[in-house]
Amino acid sequence: MDRFDAALLAALQRDGALTNAALAEIVGLSASQVSRRRAALEGEGIIEGYNARLSPARMGHGFRAIIRVNLRGHGQGREEEFAAFVASQPMIRSAFSVSGDADYILDIRARDLEGFADFVHRHLLPHPQIAQVRSEIVLKTLKDERGVPLP
Repeated sequence: MDRFDAALLAALQRDGALTNAALAEIVGLSASQVSRRRAALEGEGIIEGYNARLSPARMGHGFRAIIRVNLRGHGQGREEEFAAFVASQPMIRSAFSVSGDADYILDIRARDLEGFADFVHRHLLPHPQIAQVRSEIVLKTLKDERGVPLP
């Protein structure tokens, strides 16, 4: 990857809807060169796809919480069962297996506190694999960068 690829990726991280002509002006190459480089980066799996970033607040999902989950046990397909449960829950926007005092960290989006409480009480707490749930409500977002750092 050279400086042109890095500039191309930086521009696309800011705005994935840029045309090859617009990218060409930004990175200092021709549109056809940008097209070839972009296709190569997509082919290598460096660019995984394109999507629109929606405003959770304007879409009615401004409530955010982080949940730490501990499972009752490990092994015998328990992690796979929990992963399938996580995948089936649209309010869970991100999920991470972590080291430390929790087994998993879940990033939750809900309409409001009531919707969040309903999710916790109707879906998380009754789940047979979950032993403990600890929640932190996000009061203010200081930084929420997407993408990866580039030079």
